[in-house]
Amino acid sequence: MSVSRRTLLTTAAGAAVAVGASTPTAASAATPDASDQASATRTLRQAADYAVAKLRAVAPGVTGFPVGTKFEKWTYSQNGDWVGGFWPGQLWLAWLYSGEEQFKTLALASAEKLAPRQNDTSTHDLGFLFYPSWVTAWRLTGDEKWRAGAVQAASSLSKRFNPAGGFIRAWGALGDPNNAGRVIMDTMMNLDLLAFASRQTQDPKYLEIAVAHAKTAQRTFVRPDGSTPHVFDFDPVTGAPIGPNTVQGYSPASCWARGQAWGVYGFTTIHRRTGDAEFLTTARRLADFALSRLTPDNVPVWDYLAPQAPNDVKDASAGVIMACGLLDLAELTHCARYRESALRILTAVSRTCLTTKSTRAEASVARCTRNRPAEDGIEVSLPYADYYLLEGILRVLDRRGMDRAIDLSSV
Repeated sequence: MSVSRRTLLTTAAGAAVAVGASTPTAASAATPDASDQASATRTLRQAADYAVAKLRAVAPGVTGFPVGTKFEKWTYSQNGDWVGGFWPGQLWLAWLYSGEEQFKTLALASAEKLAPRQNDTSTHDLGFLFYPSWVTAWRLTGDEKWRAGAVQAASSLSKRFNPAGGFIRAWGALGDPNNAGRVIMDTMMNLDLLAFASRQTQDPKYLEIAVAHAKTAQRTFVRPDGSTPHVFDFDPVTGAPIGPNTVQGYSPASCWARGQAWGVYGFTTIHRRTGDAEFLTTARRLADFALSRLTPDNVPVWDYLAPQAPNDVKDASAGVIMACGLLDLAELTHCARYRESALRILTAVSRTCLTTKSTRAEASVARCTRNRPAEDGIEVSLPYADYYLLEGILRVLDRRGMDRAIDLSSV
């Protein structure tokens, strides 16, 4: 359940609903019962109020980049690890929602600390690091340095492309033979940084790499039923496929819920940047599988095909990530079912997964699982859960604002 600073729908909330309903997709997805829609909108606004209030209280004392909680308190990385972009990203969204300048000030200061990472060629996670932080900073401020830094990060990411196999290597420094042929589903979410760089530089090479990687993932990851493994391995020299694997899922044959969510969102986004209908078809297949495995509480289990599923630990982060992708899918396919599913997930997380009953919690979203096989971060809070909860809510309440922040346009 969620704590609200507003007990009634405000005029702003009503205006937000009107904006959302102005699109054909939103109109077609409207629930038959207006009171249900008003209740869902109120729940989402209360959750956003809670998340912003939490940031207002916690953010001034944050000393690094939150990576996860231990006993409900953030633990930090000083260089951002792979999640560094989500903290300034949250602050930008809080600024959009509230208009409070302190959030903008804190977002700029936090993003600045990521500057050394724009030249980091040792990770595929540069999209996670620089899109919600530096690309959003440029889109909201117009300051050229943020645009230039994001393009430089895309250039660093492009160096990890293996032309023999048509994939972006996930882990390991360039030249390190370990994991040289390892590809993970998460990388689908880093491709939009490359698409951004091609738009900004008018150089097609970045988008070409993104498309090549997406086509490789589409061909090798997606099973006939629409499920996916976390990992797929290739021979790094010849590019020949070796087979599925996993790190954070239960097994190579299972379906890690957050990886599936990255796929739904990532394939939808690469479709928006290219217009390639096959990417949209793939996104729908992944979404349909995940939705078929969603339990009545509308909060994903950590792995849809683990032996104890669906009676297993939850991962609310997988839910809010997938909800963002489903809202995109609803617009692109004019399929009301995807929007309705996204709203059910967002309202379920808002009602059952927030930290409202704790006086010590520093995050907004609980019930997230980082890496169950490693017994690392089971039912904790994670920075990307807080970020994507706000993104999903603002996509519903203020789509125009979210478009300003992250570019929701399609070719």
